[in-house]
Parts: sequence; C-alpha cells; structure tokens
Amino acid sequence: MLTLDFHPTGRHFLQIPGPSPVPDRILRAMSLPTIDHRGPEFGALGLKVLADVQKIFQTRHPVIIYPASGTGAWEAALTNVLSPGDHVLMYETGHFASLWHKMATRLGLRAEFLALPGTEAGVPLSWRRGVQAALIEERLKADAQHAIKAVCVVHNETSTGVTSNIAAVRKAIDAAKHPALLMVDTISGLASAEYKHDDWGVDVTVSGSQKGLMLPPGMSFNAVSPKAIEASKSAKLPKAFWAWDEIIEMNKGGYWPYTPNTNLLYGLNEACDMLLAQGLEAVFARHQRWGEGVRAAVRAWGLEIQCAEASVYSPVLTGVIMPEGVDADAVRKLIYERFDCSLGTGLGKVKGRMFRIGHLGDCNDLTLMAALSGCEMGLRLSGVKLAGSGVVAAMDYFSAHPIPRPLQKAA
Repeated sequence: MLTLDFHPTGRHFLQIPGPSPVPDRILRAMSLPTIDHRGPEFGALGLKVLADVQKIFQTRHPVIIYPASGTGAWEAALTNVLSPGDHVLMYETGHFASLWHKMATRLGLRAEFLALPGTEAGVPLSWRRGVQAALIEERLKADAQHAIKAVCVVHNETSTGVTSNIAAVRKAIDAAKHPALLMVDTISGLASAEYKHDDWGVDVTVSGSQKGLMLPPGMSFNAVSPKAIEASKSAKLPKAFWAWDEIIEMNKGGYWPYTPNTNLLYGLNEACDMLLAQGLEAVFARHQRWGEGVRAAVRAWGLEIQCAEASVYSPVLTGVIMPEGVDADAVRKLIYERFDCSLGTGLGKVKGRMFRIGHLGDCNDLTLMAALSGCEMGLRLSGVKLAGSGVVAAMDYFSAHPIPRPLQKAA
C-alpha cells in the first residue's frame, strides 16, 4: 500500500523560502464552511479583506486578488498595461527575474535584460547583488524616443537572498525624466520585508499568498497605481480572466466577476488581522533579526553568503554557497532524510552551488535554531569542513538581541 506519510513524528521543519508554514490560526479560519460568493456575508468579507490588503501593500489604490499563483500575477501585470511588441526593460537579479523575462518574451514583448557582467565565487555577479539603479537610469536616458514602456524589477529575489532598493529605482526613472511604468515583483518580500507601493512610486506590484502572508499557495495580487489603470485602457495584449477593469468594478461591492477562492479569503482575512495587530514595523524588524541570526551561523561555519552586499541582505532567506566540489543538492538531501528539514534548492544558474534557508512567516527563534542544527549536522556528515559552530553563533546572537516587546499600557 502506497503511503504519503513522510513525517510520522513531530513537526516537519519547512525552512524553504516559501511556501512557508501556515499558522494553525489560519488553518482553522480556512476550515470554516464555504459561503455563497454572491451573498451579503461574502460581500462584507470581500470589502474587509480588500481594505486590509491595501494596508499590507501600503497603498490607497486598488489591489486585485486572483485565484492563481504568483506566475499568474506576473502575466496579469504585463498583459494589462502593455501591447504586442512593446519594449520593456528588465533587470536580472536571479532565477525569478529570469522567468519573468522569459514570460515577457513569450507574450510577444521586446524584453531587454540588464545585468552586471562577470562571475564571483562561481556565481554570476548579477545574482549576488541588488538592482543597480544607475544602470537603469543610464539606459533610460539613452532612450530619447521613450520606446521603453515599463521597467520590471524583483524586490526580494527568492533564488538568491537579495532585496533590491525599489525607491532608488523610482528615483532613477525620475532622474531620467522617463515615462516608463515601474513594475515590481515582491512575491517573497510582501509582509516580510519593508514595502511601500505608494511612497516608492510603484505602478504595478506583483505578489503571492504563500510567503510572508503565511497562506497556502493559490492566491496572487496586483496592486495598481492610477497611472497603471490609465495605461490599461489602451493596452492591446490579449486578456480576459486577468483584466483589471471588471474585477475593480465588482470589488466595489466586495465581489468578483468569477468564483473566488472563498476559503483562502478566510485565511487572508486572518493573516491580515495577525499582521496588522502586530504592526508592520514589528513584523519587518522580526524578519531582519532572524536574518541576522542565520547569517551569523553561516559566517561562523566559514561559508559564503550568496548575497555579496550587506546593505541588501534579504530578511526572508539566506543563500549559502558550498565549497568548490560540494554538491549543495546532495547536502540538502541528506539533511532532509536524516533530520526531517526541508531547505531551498539552488535554482537556475546556481543549481548545485548553494542552498537556501528560509526565515519567514510562522517562525521563531527555536524553529531557526532547530533548522540550523540540522544544517550543521548535515554539513559535517557531508564532509564540509566548518570553521566553527554556526549553532553557537546563532544562539549567541539571539540571546544578545531579544525581541523588542511593545510597551504595556497602564490599566
């Protein structure tokens, strides 16, 4: 008899950078009975969720919710504002930036890819650093005819552990006096790393449910500016299901023009309640702290961190480069089989060279200490020579940097 019970005792340590572990509180909310998606109860739920998710994106403008993966939201973003043959400028920071570029090409767009040349530690240089806003500004200044219709960048590159400076990209576009739309993928950054759709002047933000929002996969988002909505009125790429106009209109009453994923919306409502009750600043600070603790472990091991710029270290995940000749996937496999801990694989151009430790969502210090213990044991069993104990280094960091507690109000 076939069994799928891979984890017979205790909790599995899901330390990939998404899907992240789903809190029991959200799972309980999702177990509520499905309701009529055209009834008054659903309309009230829809209006609340739409208002709350605007707070998560930090926008006053519409956020469109799709029953789809983040890949669907990528396509929605492109097809709603662009026309066949349009020129888009995209920046290569890793595997997911590359996949978005591939999608743009398949949709019939002229997708230009900017990247830093060269390699470092056997890894493409552009995959170890954030978006270089100066390169975008230089390219846009050269586009005197304003043929480039959009600039597409990834905020938190899940494949590399690099978080790019989106405000700097906006400044670069403005400095070039260029009318291109700014489109940003923050699928793994939302609700884990600081993100300000309005203040940073983003026109279309793409995200998904399965990372910082702590939901299962299956829900994705487009946050849109008035400029993007105006561009959508003349865009010619084919779209029907993805079209913003009908969704925005029906969302005014809390409904969708198709059957939405009711039970995931229950979960999203609960996730927003949890995040907003804690306060986004506290959520971001918590993730920054976890990232520092994990990186302390990697440094103690004497291994290289995939992100080579300390100023853009991701608070969501840390990429760990293996010594030359060590297969990162074999190390991951051993850690999974021996210690029931899942780590992220290296993707695309870094496959086999590194693995990724997720530190996001429903997590705490002891969760990370257990995962780092599994990593350290697995590295030693794999024959990787370590300079010291990352577990001790992480314990020292977390012990010396307690989680800030909010001041209690007097009774």
